[in-house]
Amino acid sequence: MTAAGLGLPGAADGVRAADDQHRDGDQRGYPHEVRLAAVQRIRALRAPRVRPVRYRRFMHERIVRARTTAGIVEGFTRDGVHRWRSIPYARPPVGPLRYRAPQPAQPWSGVRHCHGFTNCAPQQRRYTLLGIGRYQPMSEDCLTLNVVAPEKRGDEPLPVMVFIHGGGYILGSSATPIYDGAALARRGCVYVSVNYRLGALGCLDLSSLSTPDVTIDSNLYLRDLVLALRWVRDNIANFGGDPDNVTIFGESAGAHITATLLAVPEAAGLFHRAIAESPAAGMTRSREVAAEFATRFAHLLGARRQDAATAVMRASAAQLVDTQHRLLEQGMQQRLGAFPIGPVFGDDVVPTDPVEAMRSGQAHRVPLIVGTNADEGRLFTRFLGMLPTNEKMVEELLADLEPTARERITAAYPDYPKRSACIQLGGDFAFCTAAWQIADAHGQHAPTYLYRYDFAPRTLQWSGFGATHAMELLAVFDVYRTRLGALLTAAADRHHALRVSNEIQRRWRSFSRTGLPGDDWPMHSHPERAVLVFDRKTRVEFDPHQHRRLAWDGFSLAQ
Repeated sequence: MTAAGLGLPGAADGVRAADDQHRDGDQRGYPHEVRLAAVQRIRALRAPRVRPVRYRRFMHERIVRARTTAGIVEGFTRDGVHRWRSIPYARPPVGPLRYRAPQPAQPWSGVRHCHGFTNCAPQQRRYTLLGIGRYQPMSEDCLTLNVVAPEKRGDEPLPVMVFIHGGGYILGSSATPIYDGAALARRGCVYVSVNYRLGALGCLDLSSLSTPDVTIDSNLYLRDLVLALRWVRDNIANFGGDPDNVTIFGESAGAHITATLLAVPEAAGLFHRAIAESPAAGMTRSREVAAEFATRFAHLLGARRQDAATAVMRASAAQLVDTQHRLLEQGMQQRLGAFPIGPVFGDDVVPTDPVEAMRSGQAHRVPLIVGTNADEGRLFTRFLGMLPTNEKMVEELLADLEPTARERITAAYPDYPKRSACIQLGGDFAFCTAAWQIADAHGQHAPTYLYRYDFAPRTLQWSGFGATHAMELLAVFDVYRTRLGALLTAAADRHHALRVSNEIQRRWRSFSRTGLPGDDWPMHSHPERAVLVFDRKTRVEFDPHQHRRLAWDGFSLAQ
């Protein structure tokens, strides 16, 4: 569904006509697949109408417009920043374009109204909550991005920061309120956040199911993001940004994507710096392993191997999302850490395992910040039980290792098998191993900075979360200055929370502008391995978790 079809304020009829013409045009030249497209269109017509997310216009908002290669987009100005929401950067990947590499958005006539968010990628509905009783609509027509730029700026173009959301490759949206980006824009950058295809429709590699009649491309979500970065290169100057000074950054799966893009040849020159906040480990696999998961997926969908390509083209998005979750459950039951969704190496998009590409110097040699949080594993004791956080799960995780390797890892946690040690081990397995190995590999060829985020207000400490996974986002996106931030911080904590927020935003801003996050932050190098610690007092430590790092040394991040 287009922005106009969602009933956003003042949607031009010309946009509807252009999109209709575009979709009709998609049917030409695909004689075998037109039937599949018709099935999907009929299903869409029969589906219950989803009420769009509506955004109230305020008297103090002003209209702002910018020209893109596809046409004029209209946003609004409020609270010192210009905002454009849900600008399409690709044609809707529907009908015969499902499971194909993205194509640039088709030009439109007139003005496209980008005042509100449109669709997020299909996922379980509970993950699309935007506020009390407000859910973001879902659709495969989701390839859009948002731009936030400061209202007041000088004549010089501003550095650009492109954010890639996390969510384990199966959930999330650029419309999530915490990702607003206005605080970063006010500090002097043009902020961009991007949607990409998720789960079975974008991050699960089904290319091995291709037939002579139905082609399925690999690494679709990475192709989406490369196209989005090309959009930034070609258009961001009209929003006040500098296309020659682009920093990509992401958290969790978004950080893993950020690191993977370092090894994507087609992304060369599209970004100039990168920040990976808690990149996840174990999410990269070979094409052979991906093909095994694809066969399992087809079986769970109820399709024979020879009919699988047609089956995934005909299935509804809801069926594919449901099947993907059954595949995840099956994989985790068979082997903890066996995650079927994420990047595949060995194709034209990712020729080599990303960490190996970094280690050999084949990756893009751009400055990199990478780091983790002090209590990564604690979040997963309450939600998403995908990490080993007790003795039974740890033993299952390490079952395939040699006995000496198992003993080496568990010995690095003196309190093992106590629960606290298991949680620490689980967080190291999932996130710290990735950060340590990425820093070591990339740091051999390009400026690399390693951090650890330790700060947690007492409310989060008392609740048992501490500085758990994703908590640094509260500081990066200035949440501590909002109502939610006030609830999270007692009077004594508020001062420290704001100071940590200022500190991390200042360093991210400096890095995006110059490639240097501060003179007092040493580069990661051997054997010092300097780590900047964000806490009530910022400090530098040297290889603070050497025993844990060495215990995991050589642990493969790829399947």
